Amino acid sequence: MASPQDIPALLASKDGYADLNEDAKHTLHTMVGDVEEVVGVEHLIDALHHGTSHGGDGVLRCYVGFEPSGKAHIGWKVLALQLRRMLDANANVMVFLADWHAWVNDKFNGDMDAIQTTAVYMQETFRALLDHPPEGEGPGELQFKWASELMESSDYWARVLRCSKGATLAMVRKTFTIMGRDEASSDHDLSKFYYPAMQAADIFEMDIDIAIGGMDQRKAHMFMRDVASKYGWAKATCLHTPIISSLKASGSRMESFDHKMSKSDPNGALLLHDTHDQIRKKMRKAYISPEDPQSPVYELAEHILLPEFGEIVVTPNPKFGEPSTWTDLEAFRAAVMDGTLHPLDAKFGVADGLARGLEALASHFEANPETLDKVTALMNG
Repeated sequence: MASPQDIPALLASKDGYADLNEDAKHTLHTMVGDVEEVVGVEHLIDALHHGTSHGGDGVLRCYVGFEPSGKAHIGWKVLALQLRRMLDANANVMVFLADWHAWVNDKFNGDMDAIQTTAVYMQETFRALLDHPPEGEGPGELQFKWASELMESSDYWARVLRCSKGATLAMVRKTFTIMGRDEASSDHDLSKFYYPAMQAADIFEMDIDIAIGGMDQRKAHMFMRDVASKYGWAKATCLHTPIISSLKASGSRMESFDHKMSKSDPNGALLLHDTHDQIRKKMRKAYISPEDPQSPVYELAEHILLPEFGEIVVTPNPKFGEPSTWTDLEAFRAAVMDGTLHPLDAKFGVADGLARGLEALASHFEANPETLDKVTALMNG
């Protein structure tokens, strides 16, 4: 386990790293250099050194799974930026449309038509966020796969049962946070106890080399790696991206992810389809204090603006100050805390950068409104 600050040292300490050529080292750092945590990087080092992969063809396959459950919030940008890095590193990127997982998790009250309509919207969203990369199963290409496709195979269900074998109900309850549920929430619903086994089986069945998810998916990935150890199956490297807090969150961050941004709280979440004015309006109310180094405003700057643009541009009302550009998070934070930068100007600078990063997505859905309109109708129905 390593944080972004520790990752260069972690990589350098691993067996086989020194044997990589400079191109392979660059590829490795592109893949893992900006995540919150990397687990099992040894597989990736070995694969890059020998030109191998779990699929046996040398194509490194990474995947991220999503339950189709409504419109996307700004946290998807964090994952999209990581997926863009994976494409740049010549990995195959799979967005897994977990329609049956969403059904198990009671999304849209189990209406599969609504779930699958939303999955089509997700496809369009990721194409636009990733700037319409080539699609296919090769290196540097994007692909989409539906859980319902995978589940047509009897081998898949045999794998689910193997993943379930030996997992106690108590162990599985502890993973329920991957569904956004507490441990006591699902004793009345046996299907939810299969969810972690399904998620592990997905990774094994698709020969995934790199499993990507937010830090809230860590328990699922650790369950997968434990199952792999039990059966001697190939383990995927796991990359965990940061969680963006609710705009109303403050103070220390908790492992329970109670602070996590959720689209179910419209005042605490920025949606990918919010207009520039809507983003500014929501950011105006975001928590930030000169007394506190923690703020969702800083998280958005650190995990979205600086990776995407390398800068935060602050343009205050001319009556109150001159424009400024910040390329370092700590300097930006320090300026707010010492009074050099007014908190509202800092909020609006981040809001303006977020809106800039969503322009291409907005343009796509302005030209192609059908799927977004359908999801809007479902959400309002």
